[in-house]
Amino acid sequence: MFANQIISTGLQFLGTPYMFNAPSYQSDTFDCSSFIQYIFGVNGIHLPRNSRQQFEIGVPIPFDQIKKGDLLFFTTKARKNRQGLSRIGHVAIYIGQGQILHTYRQGKKVMISLLNSYWKKSFIGARRAL
Repeated sequence: MFANQIISTGLQFLGTPYMFNAPSYQSDTFDCSSFIQYIFGVNGIHLPRNSRQQFEIGVPIPFDQIKKGDLLFFTTKARKNRQGLSRIGHVAIYIGQGQILHTYRQGKKVMISLLNSYWKKSFIGARRAL
C-alpha cells in the first residue's frame, strides 16, 4: 500500500525541528505543510506548499471514513474565527490507530499525536491525495 510508504518516509523524520515557513524540498526543518509536501514529494506525489492549497487537492473524505495516508486539516486559535479556506492552519497525515504524524509550533518537532478531542474539535476536513 502506497500510504505505508509515505508514512514510513515521514517516520524517518521523527524529531526533526519545527520552523515556521520552513523552505520547501529540504529536510533540516519543517513546518506542517512543508513536511507533508516533502514526504509525498519524495514518493512522487507533488503537493502545493501550504495547507490551504493542499486542502484543495484530492478527494474529500468524511471523518468516519479516514484511512492511512489521508491528509487531515485543522484550524488554529489564530484562524478559528475566519471563513472558508483561511480557517485552515494545520495539516497532518493520518497513520492509523487514531494517530496523526505532523509537526507544529515552535519548540516542537515532527511527532506522532493521538487524534484526541483537542484535534477533533479543531478538525476542518480530510482529503485523500493518493
